[in-house]
Amino acid sequence: MIFTMSARALVAAGAGLLLANTISLAQTTMRVRGTIEQVDGQTLSIKSKEGPTLKVVLADNAVILGVVKRSLDDIKQGEFVGTAATSQGDGTWKALEVHIFPENMRGQGEGHRDWDAPQSSMTNATVTDKVAKMDGHTMTLTYKGGEQKILVTPQTPVVAYAPGSRDDLKPGHGIFIAAATKAEDGSLRAARVSVQRDAAPPM
Repeated sequence: MIFTMSARALVAAGAGLLLANTISLAQTTMRVRGTIEQVDGQTLSIKSKEGPTLKVVLADNAVILGVVKRSLDDIKQGEFVGTAATSQGDGTWKALEVHIFPENMRGQGEGHRDWDAPQSSMTNATVTDKVAKMDGHTMTLTYKGGEQKILVTPQTPVVAYAPGSRDDLKPGHGIFIAAATKAEDGSLRAARVSVQRDAAPPM
């Protein structure tokens, strides 16, 4: 049985998700991005963005994060956010997506690190400044030991997390798994998933 995640468990879930962003993934783990094709008990068939269909077996106590849509206007000064971004070549970054963390996850996974797209980064930090521009907003994100300037355009997906449940795991829903472990039979194992509620995971 997959347990419904309570609001309190969201903190632990986020900690695991953010931890996966802060370490170099071992050879036996991988990130999974795609769309659910089928749900059979604990097993998800996922059409990956790379093409192959992957089998992912969820842990009995798997934590499910619902991904909900937000907008550029929801990114307020003082919010703790995460953003994958690409380098603009001048020391600034252009956001690929922004996810707004709940207040009880502030500071978890804080920092700036490489991400898995070419010339990309992931930054978890506090919005200390937000300046309107012709093509969007430039955020100054501050974390212990540094800061980054990130351009967020009107086209940038902005999402937040909500406690999820088994009911969110439906065919056609987008899904993101930060760290799936490969088993000997070729299937994957996962303890945490982020799944589409009213927005597909853009991470």
